[in-house]
Amino acid sequence: MRKILIAIIALVAFGSNAYAQVTEPKDTPQLEFALQLKVTLGETYSCGETQHGQRIVIPITGGTFEGPNIRGTIVNGGADYQLANKAQKRTELEAIYSIKTDDGVYIHVRNRGIIYDGKDVNGNPSFYFKAAPQFEAPADSRYAWLNNALFVCAPDFTQQFQGIVLNVWRVK
Repeated sequence: MRKILIAIIALVAFGSNAYAQVTEPKDTPQLEFALQLKVTLGETYSCGETQHGQRIVIPITGGTFEGPNIRGTIVNGGADYQLANKAQKRTELEAIYSIKTDDGVYIHVRNRGIIYDGKDVNGNPSFYFKAAPQFEAPADSRYAWLNNALFVCAPDFTQQFQGIVLNVWRVK
C-alpha cells in the first residue's frame, strides 16, 4: 500500500513535467485519397427540438462515387441524421446508406462526424466539417480493403453540384 501511495505522490509531483518532455512521434499517420462521393439529397425535414437537440433528417436519394480502386452509384434510401445544438453552433451527423460498385457489389456505409461553426483555440472564427466513414464490404470481395482501414472525409465546396461532394481518405 505504501509503494502505491509513493507512486501516486511521484506522479502528482512530477506528472506535469512529463508532458513538457513529450515530442511529436515520427510515425505520424499519412492520408491516401480513396474516393469521392457525389451525393444527391432529398428534402430536409426536422423532428423538432428533442431532449438532445434539434433532430434533422436529410434523405440520401442517390449519386455516384469514384476513386482509384472503386467506382459506382449511391443507393437511394439512406439518410443523414443530424443533431444540431444551436447554442454551441455544433451539429453531430450520422449518415447511413449503401453504395453499389460498377461490378454489382453492395457496400454499407456509416459516416459519423461533426460540423462546428464557432471559434478556434485562438478565438478566431472557424468552420469545421469532418467525418469518419466506416465501410462494410463483403469479406470475399475485391473491396475487402475497405473493412480493414480507418477513413476520414471532408466536404468539397468548390464543385457545382446539387447535393454534397465528399472527399474520402484512407489513414495509412
